[in-house]
Amino acid sequence: MMLDVMIRIWLISGLLLLSGCSKKLNNEKGVKDLKREIDYRALLDTIWRTEQGPISKRDSLMRIYGAESVEVLEQQKIYERNHRINEKIICNLLDENGWPDPDLTGNRGNWTICNVIQHADNEVRIKYLPMMRKAVQDQKLEPRFLARAEDRIATERGDLQLYGGQMKYYPETKSFNLWPVYDPENIDKRRAEIGLEPIEVFLKNRFDFEWDLEEQIQRSKEFERARQSKIEN
Repeated sequence: MMLDVMIRIWLISGLLLLSGCSKKLNNEKGVKDLKREIDYRALLDTIWRTEQGPISKRDSLMRIYGAESVEVLEQQKIYERNHRINEKIICNLLDENGWPDPDLTGNRGNWTICNVIQHADNEVRIKYLPMMRKAVQDQKLEPRFLARAEDRIATERGDLQLYGGQMKYYPETKSFNLWPVYDPENIDKRRAEIGLEPIEVFLKNRFDFEWDLEEQIQRSKEFERARQSKIEN
């Protein structure tokens, strides 16, 4: 079954890449014709299953056998192999056609595209960040996906995150907590400006985590002191 899916992806990927090479469309009508030729829903459904399927299996097996088990590592390898293919397809699609309209991609289309971008290297996220911002402005993309990408870029750089979407496991306390947030007092204002619910509601619903403003203010100050110390030394 997995082999059949992989073959389908490679075939679709090849067709998309060929369309990019052979169809240099220089007018508006040509671009629209190319968009119609792509069955976004079928393509993104295949990408979703091959991207998220191994992740779900990996995480389920992790709870049973542990993070370093053979079963978990096997699913991780499958996921990494699939992701390399999916990333090429998504990047080619966005480069050739821009951010697709939601009526072309279906309800899960944006989620699929953003998951692939989120799983890529930071350079890929940074490349498509302006396109994601424009898609939010044009109401083609939900703000939560943009916030997730912005926070992931910040944490990968070692910066404070803006919207509070990224959690981290802290070995010293053996627990999860937020990656420290920039200006925690005004996080709800920033979130509201792009159409997000308050941080307290988001964290409770998404992670069953309680937001403690005073704690997060202190953690952000400690983060900044530690970073400044590294710079000075």
